[in-house]
Amino acid sequence: MRALVTGGLGFIGSFIVDELVRNKHSVRVLDNLEPQVHAGKLPDYTNPEAEVIIGSVCDSSVWSRVLEDVEVIFHQAAMVGMGQSQYLINKYVDVNVTGTAKMLDYLANHEHNVKKLLVAASMSSYGEGLCKCSKCGLVEPPMRSNEQINDKKWELRCPTCNSQLSSMPTPETKRLDSSAVYSLTKKYQEEMCLSFGKTYGIPVVSMRYFNAYGPRQSLSNPYTGVAALFTSRLKNGNTPLVFEDGLQNRDFIHVEDVACANVFLMNHNISGEAFNIGTGNTVSILDLARKLAQGLGVDIEPRVLNQGRPGDVRYCYADNSKLSSLGFSFKYPELDIDTLIDWSKAAVAVDKSEKALNEMKQRGLL
Repeated sequence: MRALVTGGLGFIGSFIVDELVRNKHSVRVLDNLEPQVHAGKLPDYTNPEAEVIIGSVCDSSVWSRVLEDVEVIFHQAAMVGMGQSQYLINKYVDVNVTGTAKMLDYLANHEHNVKKLLVAASMSSYGEGLCKCSKCGLVEPPMRSNEQINDKKWELRCPTCNSQLSSMPTPETKRLDSSAVYSLTKKYQEEMCLSFGKTYGIPVVSMRYFNAYGPRQSLSNPYTGVAALFTSRLKNGNTPLVFEDGLQNRDFIHVEDVACANVFLMNHNISGEAFNIGTGNTVSILDLARKLAQGLGVDIEPRVLNQGRPGDVRYCYADNSKLSSLGFSFKYPELDIDTLIDWSKAAVAVDKSEKALNEMKQRGLL
């Protein structure tokens, strides 16, 4: 199979490339070497067996070249970062939405050999995860208001009776209720691809990633995943900064499992469906910071800010029964930070968290 991986030099994309090569597929990569992630140079983990084309998904002229003889597309290219998306709005929409539109526009108007498209979607598009009210049953809670965040009332309340809600696994059937620009662009990206596939009869699968972690996640990008952010802080002898009360939880999935799930679903006769790519297990943000400090062997206690950010969710973890029912099994069903810790020891980590926080404060986002 001839595969194209957009964003194939990135954190998740590079592992998909490796998994495809391992399974004897021919792989082409399109990547723009985003300075915020790569500092404009090829990463040392670039797979030598993949063809690499440096270019942007936003460049209409690139698609005729990168799609030549391609049979399956793994569309991973995206700007990532909830907070940053709230003020670099044009850039996030340009890359995530317009870049995707240009890919689909080419497929709609030119001859090609593409037989399947797998698009990287995001659990952030759900907004808050599914919950349960002791009086009202299952609830799809709305996002917390800015007033609630400012009042430091972190827990979710039933919109009908105001009882405190308990979290439940979130299935793919839950409505998408995005608020931050990043999550909105991922929602549009996903829905555009699914609509295109239905219109043109091309199988499309949406992969709703939960919180990926592991080696190769940039330790110098202050808008990356929280595991990498905390690792960068700790490697520099700085205290991890934990929002709210630290008890908000996330579903952390190892990047190797994300890559394997992509190739697994490529090989299944599935079209027009979304899949949660998460373990179904949760870890609080405060516990994550402590586990990373322990793993790195540093005696640094995280600092709980007791401050919230508009657009953040309290609880969201995957109901992965749909993926598991197909026979997929996780290599890392529980949080396993050893691979991240081992890799981070030799990785460059420039801690820019304070700068990012100041940028958000200046814009009134904190």
